[in-house]
Amino acid sequence: MRLRLQNALSPLIDAGFLENTLRRHFQPLFETDFDRIMSRVYPNGVRFVVNERPLARRDAGPDAASLAVRVGRQRTPSAVGYLERGPAALSSEELRGVAVSTCGKVIKRGWDWLGVAPAEPGAVAGLIEVPALTECLTLNKAEFIKTGPRGAIYLAFRKVIQEAVAAQLADWGETPAPRPKRGAPRQLERDLQSVLDELAGDFPLLATLVERHGGGQRRLPLGAAAGTAPAAGVVALGATPGEAPTQPTAEPLPHGPAQPPAEHEREPHSRGTAVPGNPLGPKRPGHHGLRIQFESRPDDGQLGRLVESTVWVNTAHPAYGRATAARADAYHVALTVAMALAPLAVEPVDAHGFITAFLTSWGETGGRNGRPVAP
Repeated sequence: MRLRLQNALSPLIDAGFLENTLRRHFQPLFETDFDRIMSRVYPNGVRFVVNERPLARRDAGPDAASLAVRVGRQRTPSAVGYLERGPAALSSEELRGVAVSTCGKVIKRGWDWLGVAPAEPGAVAGLIEVPALTECLTLNKAEFIKTGPRGAIYLAFRKVIQEAVAAQLADWGETPAPRPKRGAPRQLERDLQSVLDELAGDFPLLATLVERHGGGQRRLPLGAAAGTAPAAGVVALGATPGEAPTQPTAEPLPHGPAQPPAEHEREPHSRGTAVPGNPLGPKRPGHHGLRIQFESRPDDGQLGRLVESTVWVNTAHPAYGRATAARADAYHVALTVAMALAPLAVEPVDAHGFITAFLTSWGETGGRNGRPVAP
């Protein structure tokens, strides 16, 4: 692509502006830590030149904590990245937080999209490259699809990145103190998690919102349909015959040049998740399943909305006010969660069946062990 500008004073032709813009939007292509994974996308490499001057590349800082994400039993990472803290992270406000990129293009940056944040958000920065997420981009390439099979792939990667980042922040002592926030009663959240756990077999895309427990992994069968090959760039979460495929898993990597994995390295476990048979393994750093929160959106006619892995219940909706007055708010929350998850779990034509199955499972869950649905 070649642009010819007529205004000689335009900042678009300023060398400094061009360099800063390129580095901000294509950060992985300027860092040697991503050479190995980017070589699959660009076999001949990528070189940036401004006014016949090649732009320099850099290595991650000595205090950077590297991460790798693998799909199923693959030995080659499907995504790589790092976290770093200190002066380098504080140098630019635009680079603070964790950025996620695909094929070298940064799509999102910050802490909001990830759902976790350190005690001092401005002191930590990070970047992770996931080439497979190209297939999950919206048409404007500025956001990821969050519904349907492609949305489930994005949420699956986001979840394991979230767990790995949270574990590293805990190692650094950067875990923030809990802030007072109005959320659903923990009893109700546990019941809804049980519903997701039960329905994940019939609606596999819900597995991205099921909380992972030590000693096991939630299966996520998102492979291509039988007899068809996955499209180029799609994360094929398939497995050998007779075995269900798994979610992506993350593990820390030592800083420095990548080394080929050992022959016995088959299916690494997520950082912060205990290894089966090892009760003394590291504890899971926090809650990363479905969360329920409340917000007031007077101009929104929806009962609620799904944002990443949190369902936000609209307290300004007239139905919520009536449900609260009738002391039926627990049922209202369950219905809201079912309606918010339907676009992710099934096609629109099957939404009614999913909502019915969800409420049926929720009703049965509330009666187990004599536990009430609401506190």
